[in-house]
Amino acid sequence: MKKEIIYILILAFFLPNFLYAKSNYFQEGIDLYKNNKFNEAKFKFEQDLVFNPKSESSYLYLSKIFNKQGKKALEEQNLNAVMLLNPKNEEAIYYLAKLKLKTSDYKKSKELNVRLKSICKNFCIQSDKLKVEIENLSKK
Repeated sequence: MKKEIIYILILAFFLPNFLYAKSNYFQEGIDLYKNNKFNEAKFKFEQDLVFNPKSESSYLYLSKIFNKQGKKALEEQNLNAVMLLNPKNEEAIYYLAKLKLKTSDYKKSKELNVRLKSICKNFCIQSDKLKVEIENLSKK
């Protein structure tokens, strides 16, 4: 009986700390990202994904980090993960359309922008600007 009480007390003491540490990875990643510490931020977002594999925000920030590091394939992979988790994530659609435009995939960029325009609430202005950019670049 004493052992059970000791186990319960130990669990009660350590479990909240463990849960807090798990939930804090994302915020630590945001803080590091804002301070341009991209490698450290990447690690924190990856840690967050271990405990929360459906964190579209962590995937989105990883894509932003890979964008800054010029790693287009990894950027696209993480944007696709966001869109798999939430097909209506405007920011992911927008950044994927911009990425496709940079790689001269005008058709896919235009498709993504049409999709963005059909659901936009926050990225409508960016979508309009992107449409003009796509039209101008596809004419060349």
